[in-house]
Amino acid sequence: MSQESLFLDSGQSDVKEVKPRGRLGLIVTGVLGGSLVALYAVAAPFVTPALRKVCLPFVPATSAQVDNVLRVLRARSGTLVDIGSGDGRIVIAAAKRGFQASGFELNPWLVWYSRYRAWSEGVHRSTSFHISDLWKVSFAQYSNVVIFGVPQMMDQLELKLASELESTAKVVACRFPFPTWVPEHTAGEGIDTVWVYDAKTFKSHLQHGMTRKTTPEHTDPSDTHT
Repeated sequence: MSQESLFLDSGQSDVKEVKPRGRLGLIVTGVLGGSLVALYAVAAPFVTPALRKVCLPFVPATSAQVDNVLRVLRARSGTLVDIGSGDGRIVIAAAKRGFQASGFELNPWLVWYSRYRAWSEGVHRSTSFHISDLWKVSFAQYSNVVIFGVPQMMDQLELKLASELESTAKVVACRFPFPTWVPEHTAGEGIDTVWVYDAKTFKSHLQHGMTRKTTPEHTDPSDTHT
């Protein structure tokens, strides 16, 4: 056999060895790429809200917090909304007590999970869950509002709710109270404390504050001539 034939045979055997390795590399690369895409798809809805200037982080309500919310609303009925509903536990518990309950949440995975939980627990007909930014939604239709807020957003939320809610509404704040509203009463202690606010009271305070701002403090006598 000539040297040229030996060289060709050797080259062919090397090609045969390289192809399987190249195919394996493509498979590994594809698997890793797919895993990264899947990880991003799952993690992005949890991470993205944290990058917003004011956001509601997902911190599941404790059983004591849920019980306290239901306790302070035990004499109430009608519609209820949980702002930043997370995994839906407040909405589902309220629906079991007879409320027509809704939840608004930015994280689509949590919304889909909430819908599944509501269906599995038999309250899907009296619950609804929406993927939405709370600042882009009007809460005027709700007579009971529950909010697990953070201090950075509570002053802005005061103005929003005071301008939208009917005077018969009640607002329940969990973990953090509103900065200027005076609660009717509270329930629980520590991180499980909830504060209850009457819309008629905080709406009148808002109107009074606006009136004071638009009314001159001093009147020039010369302006009173007829």
